[in-house]
Amino acid sequence: MVMFKLSIPPCRSLHCEIVLAHEEVVVRDCASTNGTFVNGERIQEARLSAGQILHLGEVELFVETTDVTIQIPEFEMRRPAPPVVMSDGSLLCPRHPNARATHQCTHCQEVLCDACVHRMRRRGGRVLKLCPLCSHACVSLFAEKRKKKSLLDLLLKTTKLPFLHGSKHLGRRTPPDSEP
Repeated sequence: MVMFKLSIPPCRSLHCEIVLAHEEVVVRDCASTNGTFVNGERIQEARLSAGQILHLGEVELFVETTDVTIQIPEFEMRRPAPPVVMSDGSLLCPRHPNARATHQCTHCQEVLCDACVHRMRRRGGRVLKLCPLCSHACVSLFAEKRKKKSLLDLLLKTTKLPFLHGSKHLGRRTPPDSEP
């Protein structure tokens, strides 16, 4: 619903509503004191047609047409210049001339630097990398190095190991009979 305000002295803030629905224009009176009139007749609700006059206080609104057309404007996105290929074969980001391209969109094939990629952090999952132009997934141009996790790191995070609580170093354990 689109609301607009007309400053008409004898009318209050919500005098009537005009609704565009099902290829017709309907006007409804909102319990106004002076009433809403179409062609001189007081109405509670009426369907407007071309050539009728809507009276709101001292203002007359002439209905030229009731054709409802909804048009969504098209926006042209300016495409950046193609990436520059360096002598070592790497690409420069079209938006950041001093940064090397590290990712590529799987949909629009745009190359992006690390600063261009939008990141969405998901609970319990990996970070989702998205293209700022089309919002599709981006993949790394280079093989990402994964941090290797040892079995001991996994055990330290998931379980309590009683022999590690009292020792200062991971490999040393104090024998039970050597305590004072």
